[in-house]
Amino acid sequence: MRLRSCVAGLALVLLEGFLGGAALAAEECQAKSTSMDDIIVALNGAPGCERAMKQFEACAYGASGDVQFGEVVEKKCEADFIGQLQPPQMLSYQRELRVCDQKYRSKSGTMYISATAFCRAEVAQRYSQRALKSGKAGR
Repeated sequence: MRLRSCVAGLALVLLEGFLGGAALAAEECQAKSTSMDDIIVALNGAPGCERAMKQFEACAYGASGDVQFGEVVEKKCEADFIGQLQPPQMLSYQRELRVCDQKYRSKSGTMYISATAFCRAEVAQRYSQRALKSGKAGR
């Protein structure tokens, strides 16, 4: 029993590191169930990038299923800025996404696939935040 609690504690620490503290987030998943389809509906229904990211953090599987959730968040965040990026900015955005894709490439395990999805969503979230701060979002 003691070993099980140590392993669970270690898993929580690792997950917290990958999700930037999201494993301890107080927000609850607003999906009707833990099914992928219900979580995607909840993410699509989130009113904007920030809320979608919070729901992604709350509903994440911590495994490869998070790729689909992350894609929803990326698209929701991109709606705030993608049409406003000049070619050099678009190249920078794409480069940052590629960095995420490469970051855990040599690692095995589905938690690294999840970490990649979170990295990509966080990049899109940062670009969204900048666009909203500059007042150019969604134009």
